[in-house]
Amino acid sequence: MTFAVAGRYVWDFWTVRDGETTHLFYLNAPRDIPHPDDRHGLAVIGHATSADLRDWTDLGDCLGPSAKPAWDDGTTWTGCTIRRPDGQWMMFYTGTTRQGGINLQRIGAAVSSDLHTWTKLPQNPLLVTDPRWYEHYDFAATGERPWHDEAWRDPWVYADPGGKGWRMLFTAREKHGPDKGRGVIAEATSPDLITWTAGPPFFRIGYFGEMEVPQLFQIGDWWYCLFCNGARNQAPNYLPRSGAPRMSGTHYLRSRSPGGPFEMVEDRFLAGDPAWSLYAGRMVPGKSDQLYLMCFLNELPEGGFGGTLSDPMPIWQLPDGRLRADTRAYGIPVSDEDLAFMPCGR
Repeated sequence: MTFAVAGRYVWDFWTVRDGETTHLFYLNAPRDIPHPDDRHGLAVIGHATSADLRDWTDLGDCLGPSAKPAWDDGTTWTGCTIRRPDGQWMMFYTGTTRQGGINLQRIGAAVSSDLHTWTKLPQNPLLVTDPRWYEHYDFAATGERPWHDEAWRDPWVYADPGGKGWRMLFTAREKHGPDKGRGVIAEATSPDLITWTAGPPFFRIGYFGEMEVPQLFQIGDWWYCLFCNGARNQAPNYLPRSGAPRMSGTHYLRSRSPGGPFEMVEDRFLAGDPAWSLYAGRMVPGKSDQLYLMCFLNELPEGGFGGTLSDPMPIWQLPDGRLRADTRAYGIPVSDEDLAFMPCGR
């Protein structure tokens, strides 16, 4: 059944598996607020568990903002959870604080021995905006505010496939170009999960103001990177080559190598539509390593913000390596031709 929390909006999320149990970490905020968009300034991280991605046990909140003044005294936003080589769990998350009416975003981490009780690292924040490549608001020097926040969020951390430490993908914006074309997926590296060094963008295309919630994973010989984007933050010169209307939702990039180069192989979103029904999709492994897409419900058919999570939707590859998800339950059609390649039993 759809994951929901009584009296709370639920949106961005991530998962990690411990044995047969999937642990879900999710952003949430009260529903009794003037407007659903106000939830962003009230976000805390909740925790739930499941054995099948459908029946969930909610465990309540597990991480929230620090006391003022602090780098994360505003909100705790989207991140990821990994298991360190020493067996400890590590949650990377976005912390926000406000300056001059703008959300400044930084990336930090907390540790846990059991995925339930978390302690923030004293070294936080671990990664701050690097002005060599990325949009950075130097209020004292310029007061420049070309975007509504200083984007530096949504960390996705994974072991370097070449064995050279750790890598992080995250949401950022380049320093130059039109406002709605500066969004990139940024990259940082670390030898020890504590000391991080930002590098140039992992992927840029010039079409999007934001490329949110990146996630890298492999299926067969292909590597994929999910990201999400809303049509309101697409560049005016972005016209889908297919002639389809502009969409909002979760898109994907593809490469033969985890280091790239990646390409946006088609305009078709993995889970997207003009109505912005679903957002912030994540690939989630199920039993027997079957792969699913989960998203949060954004715009409901009857109108209004959903604020719950979708059921798991099977993911599969077409013979040419393009990616598909069974989004039919949420009003997003999938062609019979593509469904013919969906593995039986999923």
